[in-house]
Amino acid sequence: MKKFILLALLPLLFSCSSEKTTVSEVKWSGAMKNVMKKGELFGTIHLDTIANKKHLYGLGPIEYLSGEITVFDGKSYVSRVNADSTMAVSQTFDVKAPFFVYANVENWASLEVPKSVVDLISLETFLVSLPNSDEKPFAFKIEAEVEETDIHVVNLPKHIKTVSSHDEAHQGQVNYILKDRKANLIGFYSAHHHAVFTHHSTNLHVHLVTQDEKDMGHVESVKFKNLKLWISK
Repeated sequence: MKKFILLALLPLLFSCSSEKTTVSEVKWSGAMKNVMKKGELFGTIHLDTIANKKHLYGLGPIEYLSGEITVFDGKSYVSRVNADSTMAVSQTFDVKAPFFVYANVENWASLEVPKSVVDLISLETFLVSLPNSDEKPFAFKIEAEVEETDIHVVNLPKHIKTVSSHDEAHQGQVNYILKDRKANLIGFYSAHHHAVFTHHSTNLHVHLVTQDEKDMGHVESVKFKNLKLWISK
C-alpha cells in the first residue's frame, strides 16, 4: 500500500520540483554596440514574428532609431516624435528593431524593497545584492508613483543612414520630463551583456509606460515616490 501511494505521488513531486526551478528565459536579437558603433540601424527582428506573445515583455528602439518599443504583458507600445516634438504613442506588433531584448514571464516574484531604493542607481544597487544576480539575465517590472522621470525617444533624422558613435546615434533624440505620474516600468538586468542590451556602464535597461498609456520611452532617470518590484521567476 505504501509503495502504491509513493508511485501515485511521484508525478506530483516532479511537477512541483519543475515549477520551482523554471526560469523565464531572456532572449535578444541584435546588439546595441552594433547599432551605435557599426551603424547597423536596420531591423534584426520583426515583433510580429515572435510566435508566443502571451505574457511577453520586451524593449528596444525602432529600426533606424525612429522611436522606442516597449512590450508590457503582451501589449506592444510604440512611441515616435511628432514634427512639433510632442510624443505619439500607439500599439502595434508590426514594427522592427535593430536590437531587442524580451522574455515571456508568467510568474513573478514580489520583492520587499528597502526605503533606500528611490532611483535607478539605488535600484541597481539593490538588484546587484540579490543572490545569484550575476549568473543569468532576468526581467523585472515595477509599478510606481513617479515623482519625476526623464525619458527619451530616439528620433534619428531620416537623411542620416549610418552612425558610428553614441552621440551620432542620438541626434534628434527628444527628452520628456514627466512629473507626478503613475507608471509601469519594464527592465532587464544582466552583469554580462553590456553594450548588447544594456548600456556599457550599467547592468540595467529600463523603459516606462504611464498607466494612462499616453507616454512611453527609455528611462534616463527616475525618482520614485513609492514602488512595487517584481523579478521574473
